[in-house]
Amino acid sequence: MAYVDRVCIQKTFEFQGLDRRAVVAEFRGGDITSDAGALLLREQEQASGVIRRFAACFEDYRDSRWTEHSVPELVAQRIYGLVLGYEDLNDHDTLRSDPLLATLVGKVDPSGESRRLERDFGKPLAGKSTLNRLELTPEDGPLGHKKIRLRAEAVDRFFVDTFVEAHEEPPKRIVLDVDATDDPLHGDQEGKFFHGYYREYCYLPLYIFCGHWLLCARLRESNIDASKGTVEELERIVEQIRESWPEVEIIVRGDSGFCRDAIMNWCEDNSVKYLFGLAKNERLKAAITEELEEAKTLFVETEEPSRVFKDFMYSTLKSWRCERRVVGKAEHLRRGSNPRFVVTNISEDDTPARELYESLYCARGDMENRIKEQQLCLFADRTSTHQLWSNQIRLWLSSVAYTLLQHLREFGLKGTALEVAQCDTIRLKLLKIGALVRVTVRRVLILRSSSYPYAALFQQVLANIRARAPCPSC
Repeated sequence: MAYVDRVCIQKTFEFQGLDRRAVVAEFRGGDITSDAGALLLREQEQASGVIRRFAACFEDYRDSRWTEHSVPELVAQRIYGLVLGYEDLNDHDTLRSDPLLATLVGKVDPSGESRRLERDFGKPLAGKSTLNRLELTPEDGPLGHKKIRLRAEAVDRFFVDTFVEAHEEPPKRIVLDVDATDDPLHGDQEGKFFHGYYREYCYLPLYIFCGHWLLCARLRESNIDASKGTVEELERIVEQIRESWPEVEIIVRGDSGFCRDAIMNWCEDNSVKYLFGLAKNERLKAAITEELEEAKTLFVETEEPSRVFKDFMYSTLKSWRCERRVVGKAEHLRRGSNPRFVVTNISEDDTPARELYESLYCARGDMENRIKEQQLCLFADRTSTHQLWSNQIRLWLSSVAYTLLQHLREFGLKGTALEVAQCDTIRLKLLKIGALVRVTVRRVLILRSSSYPYAALFQQVLANIRARAPCPSC
């Protein structure tokens, strides 16, 4: 019996009429795209080389005689798809015929004929079965039939190199934000574990950001301390940064989950500053008793939340190797006292207590927005394969998509209304543009919607991208 790989889809739809006119919709418009703004991504990629450099982290062991789609093309197709909102590989069985996405990847064939007789015959791009070769090759051991392997150490260097090279001049100070979050699991993935705090089965990825720039995205099992592996990640990142910026001052910042003696010891031994939240206890609260009373008095007088800060030296009874500077925030709110503490090796002369807490430590919260962009806007939580390693690759693919958008935000959107916009806002306002696509032997013509409301912004962003010199190493 022959099976036809077709689904019966209704072609014509009638809606509520408009006066005497019938309102009819049909799926017969030909090559129309909703992603015409993605041409900006291609321009940004030409300037930055983000996708090309990430593709170089793969090793291709396939027989070139039977290979239709190169690794750079497969990687580009996957990254552009994520940026445009197509998180599933299944989406690409339809997208592989999209001439706009093929233009981004660089594979438009106006004749409509493929170069080799493979599953993707007649289609310019790869389908899901070809794309999953990027993810499902094991980390080590026999290759099997999926012969594209990713080198983890190359990916680690890629993110840091991309961050460093985005700066024309070395900064005087940088702040590395570390944090962990939950990545919910709904299947029988390798390393699945129930986390008591998040009350669900999940992974516990570790992220390190510097401002908006992603430096580390490490997928981990969740039956661990949130800080596990932080020292190892900081060792390689700090060493790599100092290769280019030997004089830069580095501050590591995190919440109380990263206030661990091993991390603070490493920072002290390697001339790295740190600023971590410190979980409160009775000894700490006793140290700021007078300040809490003062804050309460101020609250009674003003009926406004009040804060008083105290600088003091503190050490745990057993776990710390030495005393360290602690800043206590004695705060009184309508619901009562709210003491908080941070520990640091930044001197009081360099940064006074109030500035340390309010300006430097509280800014840590912005990192949570970056993690939300990663996981919610760019599908870093789409870790649904069985193997932990292949889910790590998916996390990295989303991370590269984020890095490409960060380049667009840093250079293309600078000075515009979207300069600090989140990824999904950029996608909605700048990339999702309706257009007709006409592919001929001489050109690819994109006829955008005449009613697009951000045409002036689009023009400015394109000019900003082209004003930046191409990446020297590309």
